[in-house]
Amino acid sequence: LAVLYLVFTEGHSASSGDEPVRHDLCEEAIRLARVVVALMPDEPEAAGLLALLLLQHARRDSRTGSDGRLVLLPEQDRTRWDTGQIAEGLSLLRSAARRGPAGPYLLQAAIAAEHARARRAEDTAWDRIATLYAALEDLTGSPVVRLNRAVAVAEVDGPAAGLDLLADLDGPLAGFHLLPATRADLLRRLGRTAEAAAAYREAIAGAGNTADREFLARRLAELTAG
Repeated sequence: LAVLYLVFTEGHSASSGDEPVRHDLCEEAIRLARVVVALMPDEPEAAGLLALLLLQHARRDSRTGSDGRLVLLPEQDRTRWDTGQIAEGLSLLRSAARRGPAGPYLLQAAIAAEHARARRAEDTAWDRIATLYAALEDLTGSPVVRLNRAVAVAEVDGPAAGLDLLADLDGPLAGFHLLPATRADLLRRLGRTAEAAAAYREAIAGAGNTADREFLARRLAELTAG
């Protein structure tokens, strides 16, 4: 399951190259996840992983614009989301949740489901997402989960609260460009422009994908122009 999720993650957000999304890897990971579910129909985490992949991949057509630039989740055209994959993912999640305690893939699928259910970005149940990330962090101790939890907490309690959760992640996530990218966005929202600009520059230097670097460079340019 971990290997399949890594394959999907590399397709969903390519770590290098010019293309931000590799649909071939995503679709192969989903195909193999279906095989695993067929082989282990009573394993809730297998079904949870498949639900997670479907719910995330359902957004594929809205994640980049016609110019190939990245489009963040709040700005995506939700009418382009794949409703069939969302329905299948939600059904798998409900079925798997009845078969046992939630493991890491079921919890991540539950988070993806909250995004999938929101018809508009402003309808997103960020309080529920923050709670699910807290449970996932308790279960895994993952610094990446803490990073994602900080984003959700910032939506509920404000950017300062999210920033506080990032304070001790520089060691565990050294070189991971999404840490300074997240910190930059929160600092920008707090009006701490100089610190935000420095964080954007750090994120740009660490990003391996061309689309990521271009997106961050645009944010930096908007910040400094403002």
